[in-house]
Amino acid sequence: MIIRKKFRFEGAHIVRNCTSQRCRENIHGHSYEVEVFLKSDQLDNGFMVMDFILLSSVAEFIHSFDHSYTLWDKEADEVKDAIYRINTRVAEIPVSPSAEGYALLFFFVINRIISKTKFVNGEGNVKLHAVRVHETQSGYAEASAEDLSMVRFVLKDIKFNDGIQKEWKDKTWWNQIGEF
Repeated sequence: MIIRKKFRFEGAHIVRNCTSQRCRENIHGHSYEVEVFLKSDQLDNGFMVMDFILLSSVAEFIHSFDHSYTLWDKEADEVKDAIYRINTRVAEIPVSPSAEGYALLFFFVINRIISKTKFVNGEGNVKLHAVRVHETQSGYAEASAEDLSMVRFVLKDIKFNDGIQKEWKDKTWWNQIGEF
């Protein structure tokens, strides 16, 4: 069985090296919707794949991008310096912040979160099935386990500045999913 949980965030970025001149040369923003699909081979004691309360770290992660500037770590140093100087919330990521980049990054991180989640209510083999990132009303990108072969980064390559981290309700979740 598959379940879906939807999250939203407002974010800004530049998508360098894309075809559209407007997107590659200008800071712009989107109202993102992120759909997280989970699957299991059985239902828990409450007849659910899993209780959505167990997704609190997923929510914390996605909300880290809300009203933040997402900065590609390959951006020019002078742009990086300016972004950090004028923004209190910056997420620096190792992929271009396109819908596809977000979907891959989000799948990678959320997969780690789910793998570290303690299931204690008779849940089955709960797995992340897919992550779908809607950048516009008419378009989205979706990542699944088969796309992990495109990952060329590790968790420590994802950086949240102090402005984001100080707003985390649970200050330990990021370290709990850390590298092995």
